[in-house]
Amino acid sequence: MAFLSVEQLDGRVTSAFGIAIDFVRDWKQAALRLGAGHRTAFQHGDWLAAWYGAFHDATPLIAVISDAATGSDIALVPMISRSKGGVRIVEFADLGVSDNNAPILALDAACDAAGARAIGDALVNGLRALPDRFDLLRLQKMPAYVGGKPNPLMSLGRVGSCSLNGNLVLTSDDYSDYRASIKRMQLPRCWRVFSRHAGARFEIATDVDQALRLLDAMDIQQQQRMKQLGLNFVLSDESHAKFYRDVVRQGVAEGYAIVSALVCDEGIIATSLGLRYGTTYYLLRISNAGRPWSACSPGLLVTERTMAALHEDGVRRFDLSIGNHDYKRRFGAVPLPLTDVSVALSWRGVPYVLRDHAAQGLRRHPRLAALANRAMGRAYP
Repeated sequence: MAFLSVEQLDGRVTSAFGIAIDFVRDWKQAALRLGAGHRTAFQHGDWLAAWYGAFHDATPLIAVISDAATGSDIALVPMISRSKGGVRIVEFADLGVSDNNAPILALDAACDAAGARAIGDALVNGLRALPDRFDLLRLQKMPAYVGGKPNPLMSLGRVGSCSLNGNLVLTSDDYSDYRASIKRMQLPRCWRVFSRHAGARFEIATDVDQALRLLDAMDIQQQQRMKQLGLNFVLSDESHAKFYRDVVRQGVAEGYAIVSALVCDEGIIATSLGLRYGTTYYLLRISNAGRPWSACSPGLLVTERTMAALHEDGVRRFDLSIGNHDYKRRFGAVPLPLTDVSVALSWRGVPYVLRDHAAQGLRRHPRLAALANRAMGRAYP
């Protein structure tokens, strides 16, 4: 028999099919649950601890989903709540810094179609039952699978509905085969050009102090580049700077945060920041010292040298981040679809859901989307 009850003291909601949800407002408390579970690099404990510790303009709201009968955890959904334009929104802990968002799934979680629908419905009904009176649930940039298991929250949306996608490069055990496939990029020639400079070398930071120095150089180089383009650079503001540095402080020693660079006697020429989780590497940020070094394509070169070093250490999957820049196709990356979900939790959320669904529909018809963009005088959201 389906039932739904709310206990105000601990924020627990027990829903249909015997699924219980604890809504936790403190990440440190939530982190004690599901220490072992399927996840991507962006649900790693170092990433989420740094995120919740750096961004304070939103309220933590972590859903811990469990079996009501046995008490065993099924999934953990790292979310936040915030108000925007008078609408109370629940969304992933992201604010634009994560390449994907997903629940953490228990190792033995059952993710068949019926179970996925039950988990999705329980989350929505639980949020509606809370006294906060939320208006809108937005779950964006979700992969279809989490650690090889189907993502149960995909049941709430349409596969590939996100305007963004990952860019995945798969390599075999022989890295020379991959290098041959991208020979038109002429990266060996770029390395020879760079190597003419005294002290030229590629390095991956092995200690926190070295990594933080490279991160400082990255901020400066990226800020200069954005200024040239007339764009605002936010990654060095107080919250973002603390976030990335906390990820590096916690993650370098264990090989989770990967900070690499091209360096010579003239200084730091290019940098990259990425995450390694298992046999997958996610490229997050790259920078270079600008036009004087363009002959050696430092941004591309530091990316490939990082891939080569990590391949030697067992990595076989390289996600070159969201954003479909041309260089990613040159690296042989193929699009990895992501999914957006929008669900109205109150009548106030209905117009936003309709707008989100309209935008998703337009993406399936590029010509119609282009007409809409011109009519509105801006890119469609």
